[in-house]
Amino acid sequence: MKTKIIIFDFDGTLADTHELIIRTNQEAMKAMNYPVRDEEAISKTIGLPLEKCIQTLFPELPEEALPEWCATYRRIFDVLKTQIVPGLFPEVKETLDTLHERGYVMTVASSRHSSSLNDFLRNMGIAPLFQYVLGADNVKKAKPDPEPVLQTLRATGYRADEALMVGDMPVDILMGARAGARTVGFTYGNSSPEDLKAAGADYVFDRFSQLLSVLD
Repeated sequence: MKTKIIIFDFDGTLADTHELIIRTNQEAMKAMNYPVRDEEAISKTIGLPLEKCIQTLFPELPEEALPEWCATYRRIFDVLKTQIVPGLFPEVKETLDTLHERGYVMTVASSRHSSSLNDFLRNMGIAPLFQYVLGADNVKKAKPDPEPVLQTLRATGYRADEALMVGDMPVDILMGARAGARTVGFTYGNSSPEDLKAAGADYVFDRFSQLLSVLD
C-alpha cells in the first residue's frame, strides 16, 4: 500500500534536544534532593511522558510527589532552553521540504507536552509542514500504546496501512507497529540500532534523508 501519511516523533528524531533533556533532568533531581542519575540512565527514558520518566528513574517516589517534581522540571526547562537551544538534526529541514513538495501528509506524535512541542516547531520554522500535532497531554495513553497513532489516523482520515511511523526510540517503533503502521528507526537519536531492531523496526537508518528511500 502506498504511503500517504508520515507520523514523526520529535525529540531525537527531528530535533536534537538530548543535552537539554539530560541537563534539565539532572538539575531537577538536585532541586528535589534525589540522587543525580547519569546520562545513560536518563537517555533510556527519553520518549516517555515526563511522569513516566520520573517514575522509571525513581520507582520509590511517592505518587503525590509527582506534581511538584513535574512543575520543578518544567520551571528548570524553561530557563535552560534559552541557554541550550536545540536545533534540527542534519538533513531534517531539507527532507521535510521534499516530502511536503511530494504531497505527503506529515504529522507529529510526541511524548512532550503540546505547548512545549508547538513552541519548538514554530521556533524551528517547521510548524507549517505538519497537518496534525499531538503532545502527551492530548492522549489518554502514551507511547508505546498505539493510541497516538490511531488518534492521528482518525483525525486525518487515513488507514494504518497507509502510514509510516518514524522515531528514534523503541517506544516509537512499538507504538507504530501496534497501530498497524510500518516503522522507521533512526540511530542518531537516543537509542541503538540493536534496540530499534529488537523493537521490530521495519527499517533502521543512520541519516534522515534515507527516509526517502522507503517511500513510494
